[in-house]
Amino acid sequence: MSNLEYTLPVIWALLIGLSVALYVVLDGFDLGIGILFPFFRQEAERDLVMNSVAPFWDGNETWLVMGGVGLWVAFPKAYAIVLPAVYLPVIVMLLALIFRGVAFEFRWVAKPHHHAWDVAFAAGSTVAAFAQGVVLGALLQEIRVEGGSFAGGALDWLTPFSIMCGIALVVGYGLLGATWLMMKTGGDVETHARRIGIPLLFGLLACIVVVSIWTPLEIERIAQRWFSIPNFYLLSQVPLATLLLAWLCWRGIRKGYAITPFASAVGLFLLAYAGLVISNAPYLVPPSVTLWDAAAHPSSQVFFLIGASILMPLILVYFVFVFWLFRGKLKPGEGYH
Repeated sequence: MSNLEYTLPVIWALLIGLSVALYVVLDGFDLGIGILFPFFRQEAERDLVMNSVAPFWDGNETWLVMGGVGLWVAFPKAYAIVLPAVYLPVIVMLLALIFRGVAFEFRWVAKPHHHAWDVAFAAGSTVAAFAQGVVLGALLQEIRVEGGSFAGGALDWLTPFSIMCGIALVVGYGLLGATWLMMKTGGDVETHARRIGIPLLFGLLACIVVVSIWTPLEIERIAQRWFSIPNFYLLSQVPLATLLLAWLCWRGIRKGYAITPFASAVGLFLLAYAGLVISNAPYLVPPSVTLWDAAAHPSSQVFFLIGASILMPLILVYFVFVFWLFRGKLKPGEGYH
């Protein structure tokens, strides 16, 4: 294997990993807004909740497209294995995202007869988050591969573990949404978000603990990765950092801080994401297909890498500009919509 054949898949894996991380954080908080939407009963509160993400929500899904296209371009063999294994939850996720997007726009023009769109917004957000968690669980529990192709059944993804991962992501996105509202809103909406933030934080911690125990017990290679010496001494810092961030989030919520709860909740997600990468690297399709097994021809990777090297910085600059432009808290009655 040449240096180029070795290096290009690593670069693409980092780009796709960055896209997925950005999607989880950025679209996570606005999906969390939809998940929490039924808990806000007053019309003015619901308007403020939706207005808090109005400038951001549609752009956030750019990173989902980037991650999916990157997988298809750089690792077509992995794409051809993973997609048939999770066709149904992926289709459900995409339909839910479409339904949610339509509901977001139609709710404003349908007033005062917009109750159905409120339901669609909440349901679409919750279903999309749950489906994403199910896809994650299906990947973690390992996909059956024979002869370089998916060899499982249409419902192999449907297991207690994948359902638990779906619930975990709904809870986690709910926490991101609640801490976003603490940072971006005031009045009764902020107060309510702080009230529901604490149970969501403890719910997410419980889910992290369950996954952290379940995966090494079920999968020997993950247990070996985390508990062999000297890995154990290095990787034991991850759960310690998780506890520290959870404490900072809890303290920030209780003390009325604006930015600390959201920043620490994002940190919890990034640490959990890092833990999944540590457990499964260098496999794209655990436990049999590595980055290099699934990689496209180097010429194809280079061609698309040139485009990505131009587009990704432009997209990042756009996001920084938008978040800076719409910085600060929204007051009751204000909005960007």
